[in-house]
Amino acid sequence: MAGNRPLIIAHRGASAAHPENTVAAFAAAGPLGADAVELDARRTADGAVVVLHDDTLPDGRVLVETARADLPPEVPTLAEALDACGDLVVNIEIKNSPEDRDFDPDEAVAAEVVAEVRRRGTPERYLVSSFHRPTIDRVREAMPELGTAFLHMHQDGAVALAEAVAHGHGALHPWYGWATEAVIAAAHDVGVVVNAWTVDDPDVMARLAGWGVDGIVTNVPDVALAVLGPR
Repeated sequence: MAGNRPLIIAHRGASAAHPENTVAAFAAAGPLGADAVELDARRTADGAVVVLHDDTLPDGRVLVETARADLPPEVPTLAEALDACGDLVVNIEIKNSPEDRDFDPDEAVAAEVVAEVRRRGTPERYLVSSFHRPTIDRVREAMPELGTAFLHMHQDGAVALAEAVAHGHGALHPWYGWATEAVIAAAHDVGVVVNAWTVDDPDVMARLAGWGVDGIVTNVPDVALAVLGPR
């Protein structure tokens, strides 16, 4: 994901302008200046992969205990979400934390994500990330040509970078406060891309761009476009 300026990655779509993780937010991302979209994948009771950040619905129902047909209409399937993104690059974040109620040690969502990307025939347009490293390990094992990224909350970015490299993942996704100039440089030295999240402050965007970050995840792609200029 290198280029003449960082990729603008719309966080859960254009989520300041539309409800997050909805078809409307994904469809608006490109017109507002995004080069890419980030979205969240989880599973329903009947095994459908849908796009939702939390493991529960706004009404309190647990997603993994709810059938796809019983979900609110604004919750899209992964396929519907990817269609809405058009030609943009898409970062599919698989939510699979051991603390979540839908934790899946068998990695069923990873398998379904791989199947959906394979069906589309353009793996270069997709990047799969997760905080749960075994999840992206499974994705990489199933489809080596599909890019994978290690999301992390390590304050010491060097530790997270070493873990990503040791397991063959080509991207590191740190919280922006820990995306230091040194970490970005160290990642680039070993061929790893750095996409920082979630940045809405124009001054922080400009600073990260100056440090050579590869992508900036933001709720306001139009603001990022004004700061960073066209790609």
